[in-house]
Amino acid sequence: MAKFHLLLCIIWLFSSCQYLNNDEKTSSYSDTASQPIESSYLNFDENLAYSFIDKQVSFGPRVPSTSGHKACADWILTTLTDMSDTAYMQEFESITYDSKKHKGKNIIAKLNPKNPNRILLCAHWDTRPIADHDPKNPTGPILGANDAGSGVGVILALLKNFREKPITLGIDIVFFDLEDYGQPENSGLTPMENSWCLGSQYWGKNTKHEFLPRWGILLDMVGGKDATFLKEETSMNYASNLVNRVWNHGQKLGFEKHFISEPMTAITDDHVFVNTLAGIPTIDIIHYKLNNGGFADYWHTHDDNMNSVDKSTLKAVGKTLLNTIYEEDKFMQ
Repeated sequence: MAKFHLLLCIIWLFSSCQYLNNDEKTSSYSDTASQPIESSYLNFDENLAYSFIDKQVSFGPRVPSTSGHKACADWILTTLTDMSDTAYMQEFESITYDSKKHKGKNIIAKLNPKNPNRILLCAHWDTRPIADHDPKNPTGPILGANDAGSGVGVILALLKNFREKPITLGIDIVFFDLEDYGQPENSGLTPMENSWCLGSQYWGKNTKHEFLPRWGILLDMVGGKDATFLKEETSMNYASNLVNRVWNHGQKLGFEKHFISEPMTAITDDHVFVNTLAGIPTIDIIHYKLNNGGFADYWHTHDDNMNSVDKSTLKAVGKTLLNTIYEEDKFMQ
């Protein structure tokens, strides 16, 4: 997960006003009462999500151009192929801040690909090549159980729900690569603009949509114990109605200790480029401490292992997303 804060310009703020205003049906939906969802539709399997995270970690650090990275990409693609209607790899060449060339792999899947009413679920799947916040070993790559693994694990587990309780809504799924290969602070190198989120930058510039998703949700670091999810500034500027819907669902489901209605500074994460390059109003659900206190203590350290993942947090995020998505599905029928 990229750290650098983002200065938002006025044109971004203006563009955010377009969300839920130009589409009459979407606009009316944002003002209606919540669509009731049967509790049986909200049976998220946090154990399955945890197992998907553990599987990713078993490949070791998923740093681009390594064997662990390739093996994990193949596993994710195979898993998505089994659980979705179509899945494929979007490969791209990229040069990172350290002048190394890498072949990135965005992994993409679709449910109900012919339905023009679509949403986007996304996360990054690569891990940080250096533990630059680890006081003992800042140069080695991290396992990234929470920072990368958790978002992928939750989305894959959601697919089980959509199979057991079929959904008519179209869903695009993208697992971005090269999110976490950004230039570290105090590297001594000439600053590289937009060195983070290389996969979403490529996807945003090069992907052609037959049907553009109406909105998107990015998951990043959604498995930490007692994780707090605040209302991030870029998310609010582009899709405040969606942020409020998701947070309201989380709170009504009893997860108010996680989904907290407090503001959070803008950060550079994949949702920035999904918004600005792909034109899809997208929010970021990400663990951040209250009062702009920064990320979790184990962020970009070797302590980001399976011990950093808590099943109760996975359940909170999974159930909240199920409520949001099935509600959208019900409204669009």
